[in-house]
Amino acid sequence: MPEDWRPSASLGTLRIRAGVLARVRAFFAGRSVLEVETPMLCRGGLGEPHLALRTTLTGGRRRYLPPSPEPAMKRLLCAGSGPIYQIARVFRDGEEGRLHNPEFTLIEWYRPGFDHHALMDEVEALVSELLGSEPFERIRYGRAFEDALGLDPHAADLEALAACARGLGLVVAAAGLDRGAYLDFLLSHAVMPRLGHDRPCFLFDFPEPQAAFARVRAGSPPVSERFELFISGIEIANGCRELGDGAEQRRRLLREEARRRGLDLPTVPLDERFLAALENGMPDCAGCALGLDRLVMIATGAGTIQEVLAFPPDRA
Repeated sequence: MPEDWRPSASLGTLRIRAGVLARVRAFFAGRSVLEVETPMLCRGGLGEPHLALRTTLTGGRRRYLPPSPEPAMKRLLCAGSGPIYQIARVFRDGEEGRLHNPEFTLIEWYRPGFDHHALMDEVEALVSELLGSEPFERIRYGRAFEDALGLDPHAADLEALAACARGLGLVVAAAGLDRGAYLDFLLSHAVMPRLGHDRPCFLFDFPEPQAAFARVRAGSPPVSERFELFISGIEIANGCRELGDGAEQRRRLLREEARRRGLDLPTVPLDERFLAALENGMPDCAGCALGLDRLVMIATGAGTIQEVLAFPPDRA
């Protein structure tokens, strides 16, 4: 008989988790944001090159477990849903560690009429209600890099970014990183650990290569209207003013697919229904994905994500 039949999380932690979920639902109900559910089996996935998707076969057809409910939720927005949120189970293969689990929970929501600054206000209100906190710090991406590395991330070319990584003694495991990948690497290894220790910190206005699903604001330099929230050096949330241009979204997804092929990673079919919805028209809006498990880690003082899950992979 297996000895590890008991849950990993204590019953006290599971009660705190349930309380957080109840308060999240009350928060959005009080703001007239509709709770929705979207499919757990999808025809395609998000096109980020380093995102490993889990697949299954249904009726002889390959389907993907969603790494995010974003495409389906945006289809609802395009159909006129108005503001919506979801407490979504999502899956990312190969992600396991102190802060990662291959199956985890996102709180994802979309707010028509909001820009990324208005959404940061709402994220702060939600997290403050759940954790209690003094006013959050807000720092531009460029300033954070300059403070941590003495480097302008908007102007630095690929050679300068690689030299910075070498100067820090960081070994880049993957060969052939492009400029965007180097920015991600330096952010995660040298900038992010410094953020959010005194109080929660929003990092915003990312470089154009980091746009993903965000709008790019013209200027010198152009910036993607994105933000991430950090608490004690841990990324808690990722949000943006959403790209509503279907043709541009298709170009970005095709570019990411080309990067996957260049890295010998499996390709992912484009979600044509998602792209058709965008081409039909999506309201100007902002959206955010917030990691529930990491939030509960902070609420309980847990040291690993496995401590706030009833049954992590080794006990599932």
